[in-house]
Amino acid sequence: MQDTGNTEPRDRRWAVWLECLTVGWNTLEATVALAAGLAAGSIALVGFGLDSVIETASGLAVLWRFRQRGPAENVAEIRAVKFVGITFFALAIYVGYEAVADLWMRHEARFSLPGMVLAVAALIVMPALGVAKRRVARRLRSRALAADGMESMLCAYLSATLLVGLALNGWLGWWWADPVAALLITGFMVREGLEALKGTEAGEEGRESE
Repeated sequence: MQDTGNTEPRDRRWAVWLECLTVGWNTLEATVALAAGLAAGSIALVGFGLDSVIETASGLAVLWRFRQRGPAENVAEIRAVKFVGITFFALAIYVGYEAVADLWMRHEARFSLPGMVLAVAALIVMPALGVAKRRVARRLRSRALAADGMESMLCAYLSATLLVGLALNGWLGWWWADPVAALLITGFMVREGLEALKGTEAGEEGRESE
């Protein structure tokens, strides 16, 4: 077993600080994305905002996990990752339905400058958070923090997808770009949900074998 020495308390503080930053950023991100998405009629932007709500919940769950000690810490970690996985599936169903409906009805979203600015900002902030959380997670051997780090990286992928969709719709008039971008976001959500649930199954099997 690797000796963490005196670094564990420091790493735990880093983990808590990173999650607090994640919760704060995603709260702002969700507010701007939902308001801009509803104003522009953009399902991709609304889906991005709802994803930020899920990431906020994930960050709060990981913060709760780091408040636990002893055997309760392992249970909290598994529950936190399972919660994120399940909510991703629910979110994917909603965004996928709305995107298909928009394609069928040929609903055209309006260009959203706040949405574009938000997507660019997320492309800068979220990869940095994701890399930092995964580094700390390796030192703490925390599956929950590692999964949350991957969720932050996923947000960066979603930002790039959203940016392309909004740009094609706003500058070239490709009305279908927005719902197609939303469908791509849905695919990312399903994949991340599957990965999260696989991680909890492995963790539960490990607990049972102890």
